[in-house]
Amino acid sequence: MVQSRIGEIQARFQAPLVRSASSATWATAASTAGLTGSASSTGIPGSAATASEGAVVTEATKYLGVPYLWGGTDPAKGLDCSGFTQRVFGNLGIDLPRTSSQQATSGQAVASLADAHPGDLVFFDHSSGRPGIDHVGIYIGDGKMIGSPSVIRRVLPKEAATPPAAAGAALAGVPYADLFTRAADRHGVDASVLAAVASQESGFDSQAVSPAGAQGLMQFMPATAAGLGVNPLDPTSAIDGAARYLGSLTQQFGSTPLALAAYNAGPGTVSRYGGIPPYPETQNYVRNVLSKAEAYR
Repeated sequence: MVQSRIGEIQARFQAPLVRSASSATWATAASTAGLTGSASSTGIPGSAATASEGAVVTEATKYLGVPYLWGGTDPAKGLDCSGFTQRVFGNLGIDLPRTSSQQATSGQAVASLADAHPGDLVFFDHSSGRPGIDHVGIYIGDGKMIGSPSVIRRVLPKEAATPPAAAGAALAGVPYADLFTRAADRHGVDASVLAAVASQESGFDSQAVSPAGAQGLMQFMPATAAGLGVNPLDPTSAIDGAARYLGSLTQQFGSTPLALAAYNAGPGTVSRYGGIPPYPETQNYVRNVLSKAEAYR
């Protein structure tokens, strides 16, 4: 999507008041939209596929910067909202219908925002003159990127519950795993994302210095490090500072992808563009970090 379109969608998602949809209101919304699915339906297209919530979010970020084109299904030319969701899930082996109103009958109903998971489809009715579903997006988690959809549908296949991993187990074999885990817990960020940032920034080299002057494991510029009160060449200090910084960026921008974009390009740049800026370096940075974080989990 073009950046203005991303900003518009994010603004809709970040509405401060969300009205939960009970089974009754789901049925009303579905009837208004002319949907034939049932709120209790459990049929999931492509149920033989194995796609995780994180994989959907990672796949979706690959299309940041693609122009919005009404009716578009080819990312080389542009995508519309349902063309985007259809392609993301299609790449993961899950077939969706073409239009947003048709997609709103896929999968199973999710009763309310409180029950939404990353990877769920969220639907909207933005046309006062023509009742019914006319927009679809992908919920990316954190309760930050959604407004008040008429319908929420889960199209990912159900996964068997697994016991939570012991602290740090997901980062087994990763340099400084204990430091990443402790700093992430202290500042409320994802340890896998924090480790992925270090991998992307310095390849876990605590003494790395870039041509631009960024220093250490987390590649802080001297002014940024001074502002955070950290020693960029000391792994413990640098990781703690990066976790604190990422936590503040996530609170400021409302999502991990935007926080990563701000870490790379600066908060002012993300604010100016209303989303991930149209810089290949930053877009690749966000994709690479999210992909590495998924691999660490």
